[in-house]
Amino acid sequence: MSAIIGIDVGGSTTKIVGFRDSENMTPDTLIDPLFVRATDPLTSLYGAFGKFTDENSLALSDIECVMVTGVGSTFIEKPIYSLPCMHVSEFDSVGLGGRYLSGLDRAVVASLGTGTALVYADSNGSPVYLGGTGVGGGTLLGLSKKLLGTDKIEDIDELAKNGNIENIDLFVGNMTKKNLEGMSAKLTASNFGNISGFATPSDIALGLFNMVYETIAMMAIFASRSYNVSDIVLTGNLTTASPAKRIFASLSAYFGLNFMIPPKSQFGTVIGAALSYRK
Repeated sequence: MSAIIGIDVGGSTTKIVGFRDSENMTPDTLIDPLFVRATDPLTSLYGAFGKFTDENSLALSDIECVMVTGVGSTFIEKPIYSLPCMHVSEFDSVGLGGRYLSGLDRAVVASLGTGTALVYADSNGSPVYLGGTGVGGGTLLGLSKKLLGTDKIEDIDELAKNGNIENIDLFVGNMTKKNLEGMSAKLTASNFGNISGFATPSDIALGLFNMVYETIAMMAIFASRSYNVSDIVLTGNLTTASPAKRIFASLSAYFGLNFMIPPKSQFGTVIGAALSYRK
């Protein structure tokens, strides 16, 4: 066996994935990814590595190379258990993982993490980093902690299920009685611009999701227009929250673009890190 391991090291969360055959890195040889949380990057990394190899019956001799990426990967300065270890650009990993999960030849890939990174990827060359925004999961959790008293994504997600966005956002239709050319009455004019004194915690939770997702969507739309591409692949932990599919689907319909949240979307970057071995 010549397995390739990919590791994406965050500040306190590490994701890990593998392919059992370095010559045949296809869905058939993909080992289901997992993630662990810990108090620091190295503890998180070694905890993830140990759990992953144990659960998948991988011996060190089975592993050909470990590909590492992410902001926390800078703490890795020596081989992992004497295994060859290669550092990979996080933006390359985002692009490769997005294309792999979506099956698309070309797309803009948005990685929804603490902030959001945007990458253009096609089959002809290396992914291109397009920039990004500081609006992301960190924004959602930080504002929620202040407004709702919780920074647990599970709690915010549960609250948002009963939210009414009309108690939070100002829509184009709230501002005019006439149809404006090129604009829908249901389009958001101002996030939190119509917040009601009777807004519930559920309304606020949904409003936070909507603000973050719409900001990311517009950044991705501008990027897609620059490359004349209609497919936008969404990856990262924030894609798994309940409101994501509905909000991005409505934006797809309005702007005539394809926002795609593929299976295993939260593991796009770490899968891309493993795939970079082929390069």
